Amino acid sequence: MKKQAHINLFIASRGHHEASWRHPDSSPYALTDIEYYKGVTQKAEQGLFDSIFLADHLSVRGEVRRTARTWLEPITVLASLAVSTSRIGLIATASTTYTEPFNLARQFASLDHISNGRIGWNIVTSWLADAALNYGDTRQVSHSDRYERAEEFMTVVNGLWDSWADDAVIDDRNSGIYADYENINPIDHHGEFYDVRGPLNVPRSPQGRPVFVQAGSSETGRRFASRHAEAVFTAQMEKKTAQDFYKNIKSLVQSEGRDINQTLILPGLSPVIGSTESEAKKIARELDDLSDPEVGRERLSHRFGGVDLSHLSMDDPLSPEDFPDPETVQAARSRTEVIVGIVKREKPTLRQLLSKLATARGHFLFTGTPEQVADLIQDWLNDGVSDGINLMPPLLPHVLDIFVDEVVPILQKRGLFRTSYEGTTLRSHYGLVRPNKKKITNV
Repeated sequence: MKKQAHINLFIASRGHHEASWRHPDSSPYALTDIEYYKGVTQKAEQGLFDSIFLADHLSVRGEVRRTARTWLEPITVLASLAVSTSRIGLIATASTTYTEPFNLARQFASLDHISNGRIGWNIVTSWLADAALNYGDTRQVSHSDRYERAEEFMTVVNGLWDSWADDAVIDDRNSGIYADYENINPIDHHGEFYDVRGPLNVPRSPQGRPVFVQAGSSETGRRFASRHAEAVFTAQMEKKTAQDFYKNIKSLVQSEGRDINQTLILPGLSPVIGSTESEAKKIARELDDLSDPEVGRERLSHRFGGVDLSHLSMDDPLSPEDFPDPETVQAARSRTEVIVGIVKREKPTLRQLLSKLATARGHFLFTGTPEQVADLIQDWLNDGVSDGINLMPPLLPHVLDIFVDEVVPILQKRGLFRTSYEGTTLRSHYGLVRPNKKKITNV
């Protein structure tokens, strides 16, 4: 049997190109209008996608003058999408750095009940200094400290999701017994960062817990993924580095005693699609022409922890020495490694680098026809690059519509994508097992 692709839609702004919000073919809805998110999610469900994904931003910077982002809080948005769709998986980002484990556990358990088992959690450790100030921290949490906190966070939330047995709710009107309290247990966690008694105040959800998604690609992030992640979103600019990443993560997962098929690798793909190559290139040029390079410079600065890049000429070749060593960066280290890698390999000017990053911030870019996009996905599946894709349309809903209407049928004809949903949960779409409840003993 042929390996089939898993497809996630990453919804961001009016598309992943930073100028998508200005393009005439982008959505007319305000980015605070839930109808926008409902529309693109329903289109993805029509296309039988496994899931959709929402990122999160915990601060606002000056670039808002000239660029747009997804503004609504993602967990809240999923609650609306859960009742306006019926089969597609729904994934939201939430931070282990600035969220209490008990609150997060009850929010995601509630969403899993509301959606009948279609929820995933993208686990992030927040790195922006601006975000720290919004949460009352006067210092930016270091990269290593963020992951130490995250490991304990995972212990706590998993304990809370396991604090109810699957059959704890009796709901017997005749006997008058609603729940078997012996099967609802406190976790009594006392650690370096958290003291949580439990149990959770929400019964065990349809999936047991949400599907765990993770996107860190630093060495620490990969180790974290190997212990916890069931789907990994990754940014790769080249096929070879994507193959190396795929092999490395699968090997690390195996070293943790886990089944490698229980962790999917979904690299980001940002395709500009046209009926002909020239049409696709025309759309790409239109988006690039709408870009403001100073927005890109500001975003690049924040990637490296706020370093001043104002002295760099737009048209002189760059060198790695123009940027801080990624090992010293306390922000999103994996993405800085991607950026410095581009500079080492290609020696672009700042203008050229910003043009690359404007579309999908270090993810794989492609411009071509529906047939060529299908060829690329098939090649990735067959050549040890991915288990599918994290689709990042540069223009929404325009590129998504083309992908669903023209690329999906090609993949289906080749036997590379489902022709109907076979299950009802995100776990069933991804081919993941439902986790068993770990026994908790009352103290």
